[in-house]
Amino acid sequence: MLTEFWVDRTDYRHTQVMRGNIPQPGEGQILVAIDKFAMTANNVTYAAAGNLFGYWQFYPTGEDPWGKVTVWGIGEVISSQLKEIDVGERLYGLFPMSSHVLMTPGDVTDRGFTDVVPHRQALPGLYNQYARTRSEPVAWQVLEDQRCVFFPLFMTGYVIADLLLHSDWCGAQQAVIGSASSKTGFSAAAFIRAAGFDGTVVGLTGEQNAPFAEGLGCYDEVIPYPQLEALSNQPSVYVDIAGDVDVRSRLHRHLEGHAVRTLLVGATHWDQFAKSVDGGALPGSEPEVFFAPAQIEKRDAEWGRGAIMSKAYAASTALVQQLAPSLVMESYSGVEACDAIWQGLLDNQISGQRGIIMSLRAEA
Repeated sequence: MLTEFWVDRTDYRHTQVMRGNIPQPGEGQILVAIDKFAMTANNVTYAAAGNLFGYWQFYPTGEDPWGKVTVWGIGEVISSQLKEIDVGERLYGLFPMSSHVLMTPGDVTDRGFTDVVPHRQALPGLYNQYARTRSEPVAWQVLEDQRCVFFPLFMTGYVIADLLLHSDWCGAQQAVIGSASSKTGFSAAAFIRAAGFDGTVVGLTGEQNAPFAEGLGCYDEVIPYPQLEALSNQPSVYVDIAGDVDVRSRLHRHLEGHAVRTLLVGATHWDQFAKSVDGGALPGSEPEVFFAPAQIEKRDAEWGRGAIMSKAYAASTALVQQLAPSLVMESYSGVEACDAIWQGLLDNQISGQRGIIMSLRAEA
């Protein structure tokens, strides 16, 4: 049986489980059983930015106001009407919270393919690409769970560092990372330092998460949000992972003209959309939305297609291995567990230390 987890696009806390017959592939299609997928704060960002960047359109429900939140996962081909794709192959890419999905592979190579189903062609190409894992390095194959959980976020961190490096760090002497205990946050900090930034890397986080963030070794200093004004007032870039308007407003007003660039990366505070508490302009730079695929496409044009992703994968693999002792992997299955974790993510109750893998396949 097909099992899908749907979210109300107008109220993310309102969810429902849809069940039906497993679809069968037509000519040129494959049927994929979604073996596992990661659940992270990134998925909340996909929902919050779903209309802006088209995330709701990858797997439309056809029923308003319902949507399928996109997730990074591993699928297994269980039926194929395409001679180039074998039954039993494992795929890595962007899936819905579901037990099964039909795909239409195109541009097939030994390494992967693009889902060329018509409604996805106007969407960012990065998210339409799927890896055939049997052709990949063993180091990636043995990190299946970690790849689902950490790699999409670490790769975002890598691209943030690359953008800032390309901008000569915007003249900043300090890189401030909001939501320092988040996976995107601490990876961005690590990659900013690895890219050669010689200023101070500071993490902002909740008091309860400060010990974890400090223990990672990615920051020169970790400051809890209540003590934000202790931050050194010098030219700074701010990587805003959580989208907390109050924190952003306090930071800009503290730094004043020294807030040289603010990147709006995440939206785990999904109910906040203003750029400041009062909706007015903030001192310093105008906060700007960061969209990783834009920087990836830029580097593809400069370095060749896939070059920056290869660099990001290598860096992400090394960082996962480095931080493994500090991270906790967890696996769950079933719609009740899926809903509980989703609600926890909405409430910002899931620590960045936890790597959560979910599966709905067992209910099929």
